[in-house]
Parts: sequence; structure tokens; C-alpha cells
Amino acid sequence: MATTDENNPTMIKRSNVQVKGGAEMGSRKFVGMETRSNRRILGSINQNLVAGHSCPCVVNKRGLSETNGIRGNNLPVPAHRPITRRFAAQIASSQQHCSEENKKPKIAAEEFTVWEDIPLADHMVEENEEAKDQPVPMSLELTETEVSNDKNQMEVEMEDIFEETIIDIDGNDANNPLAAVEYVEDLFANYRKMEGYGCASPNYMAQQFDITERMRSILIDWLIEVHHKFELREETLFLTINLIDRFLEKQGVVRKKLQLVGLVAMLLASKYEEVSAPLVEDLIFISDKAYTRKEVLEMERMMLNTLQFNISVPTAYVFMRRYLKAAQCDRKLELLSFFMVELCLVEYEMLKFPPSFIAAAAIYTAQTTLYGVQQWSKMCEWHTSYTEDQLLECSRLIIGYHQKATTGKLTAVYRKYSTSKFGYAAKCEPAHFLVQNQQ
Repeated sequence: MATTDENNPTMIKRSNVQVKGGAEMGSRKFVGMETRSNRRILGSINQNLVAGHSCPCVVNKRGLSETNGIRGNNLPVPAHRPITRRFAAQIASSQQHCSEENKKPKIAAEEFTVWEDIPLADHMVEENEEAKDQPVPMSLELTETEVSNDKNQMEVEMEDIFEETIIDIDGNDANNPLAAVEYVEDLFANYRKMEGYGCASPNYMAQQFDITERMRSILIDWLIEVHHKFELREETLFLTINLIDRFLEKQGVVRKKLQLVGLVAMLLASKYEEVSAPLVEDLIFISDKAYTRKEVLEMERMMLNTLQFNISVPTAYVFMRRYLKAAQCDRKLELLSFFMVELCLVEYEMLKFPPSFIAAAAIYTAQTTLYGVQQWSKMCEWHTSYTEDQLLECSRLIIGYHQKATTGKLTAVYRKYSTSKFGYAAKCEPAHFLVQNQQ
């Protein structure tokens, strides 16, 4: 595009200049003239440089770093009798009172369009008399006033262009067949559709005549410790809790058999998720031989028939992995997020939230705890389909669990994430300010 002034005919042309940090402009190149022979013309050009306009730059996509999975530590498995006796003592104690307790994105290389004043060497015309009387600059550099004006103009424009973009989080996995990039969006759309069918009713405990919410919490707290000592996969733990709740929703259980339900659920989950599942004899041993092999196998058959062999259900773990990828998290945020979501497994009241919602709330709470500010990016909102306002209620509950994680008898999750293997994630200070803002 060309514009012509009566006194100074010039052509204005767009060019691409790389900008680093978004704060300084690239050098301007003047074509078709020599410094010595056209010094007076340069004076006119320098005066008109300030009038140049800039076009918004386009933020490039940034690659996503892959996160590593969480695995149990390599500590030797201690004797399990103390664990079993502690579980029995807590159940007995519960029986007595039976009370219910209730950034901006980083820019690697950007295209920035700048208007440059390029005189036409072949169409030079006589300068007017006013231009001849003006002082001629000795170099092509801008004066301090012009540089200041350019920088101020740039800062205003950069505020407008730094809007968060939705990037392709699967771009780096295009050559990984295990990532199923072509189908991953359809897979998670189906998970969101099916998660309601794989959840237990949040009120199922009212149908149980001999067990309480407190007893369920004691069982799950104990199973988290057993799962950690056996060094099982994280998927196994989430599926174990899901099987327990779905079974108790449909089948009445006496408190003497509650521990057996938990052991059999872990056995089934291990057979589904693990390469090598624990032996029945191992489960009998950690129960202090409270059950026989025949009782274990009978309960396994009953549980499978009750659940109609429907073991493959989306748990919070499935959504955690996807949402952490969308959050572009580091190892510290990943561990803290899993600490938050495992705190939710112990609490019966969290059954009112679907797994995808709990996963999103755990990551949001972890970000708030780690960074000290409420943070929920457009990327996270896009991939989870949950807004920050929707997550606040659940997030405040999670912070409450974090605040009391060291108190009482149910501390398995806190002790697990207080080790170096899990980055001492449990020792992070809870985000008290988010709860205080509730008032």
C-alpha cells in the first residue's frame, strides 16, 4: 500500500520484525538511499517515523512439556499387623459413638508488523524550503523523544495483544501412537458422557443398616496406606474406591465384612490395572487372617455379579492426567494436585461431585495453593469446561481437608505426601485466603 504526501512522497511498506519480550522494536531499514548524499532527506524521514503505526502481533503456539506419572516409593513393605490392628481399633471406636463427621504465555518467536518509511530512490523530488532549514541528524538513530514515544505506543499495543490463546496440547504427541492423538478428544467426550453411569449415589449410606460414613473413611484411609506399601499404580487406588462405593450402593454389608469388601475391591482393581496383582494370601495376611481364602473368593464373585462385571469406568485419575496436561504443569504442581484429589477420596461428601469436576477442582486448588493467587487459565477452562466460579465451592472444601489433614486419626494421605518421593507436597501451606474470601 502506498501513500503520497505533497511535500515528501514516500512509500509505506509492511515488514516482519522479531520482537523479544514484547518491549523493544526491531531496527528499521531504509532502502534506496545513501547516507552521505541524502542527509537532508533523512531529516524529513526521521520526523515522520513517529507517525508510523504498528499492527498487532500474533502469539505463537508454545509446546507442551510432558509430565511424568506418579508411582509409589521403593520402601520395603513392613509388617502389616500394626496396620490391621489400627484399622480394627478405629472401626471399634467408630462403633461406640457412630457420629457422622460431617502469565502471560511465553513468546518464542513472533511476527510483528511495523510500518517502515522507505523513500523511492527513483522518484525523488525537490524538498520544500522548510525541510532545508531544519537540522540534519548525524545518524539513523531515533532521538530520545521519538524512542520514548515509540516505546510508550508499543506498551499500550502489547497490552491488547497478550490475550491467552488455546493451543494444541497434543501437538507434541503426534508421532506417539500410544497418545491416540486422532481420537483423544472423542475419548474424553465419551468419558464425560459415561462418568455419570460409573458413579455411586451420594446418599447410598442411608440404605446401610450397620456401617456409617466414618467407617467408610477409616476403610479408605487404611487402603491408601496398603496401596502405598504395595507400590501399586495410582489407577488401581482410584478404581478400588469406585468399586467399593458402587458395591455398597447396591449391597448391604455388616461392619465385620467391610474390610473384606475393601480387600476384594483392591484385588479386582489390581487384576484390571496391574501387570502383577497381589496374591490372595497377601491380602489375607494384611487382614491379620481375619478372613479365609474361601471368603475372599466368594466376596469376589458376589462383587462382580453385583456390578454386572462393569469394571471399566472413568475415574478422577483419567481426568487428572488430561487436565494436568492442559494446565502445562510441572512436577511440583502435579504432586500437589494428586495430594488434593486423594484427600477427596476419603471424604464421603465428595461423592456428590462427578470425577471430572473433582479433578478440575483439585488442580485449581493446587494452583491457588502453590502460587498464592486464584488462577484458572482459559486453557484449563476450555479443556475442563468448568469455570472458576463453578469450582470455588468444591475448592474450599478441599482446602478444609488440607487444613485438618494432620489432625485426627485419618492421616494416611498426609503421611504419604510428606515424603521426599512425593516432593513433600503435603507440607505446602493451605490457601487460607480462599476460604476467608467466602465471607
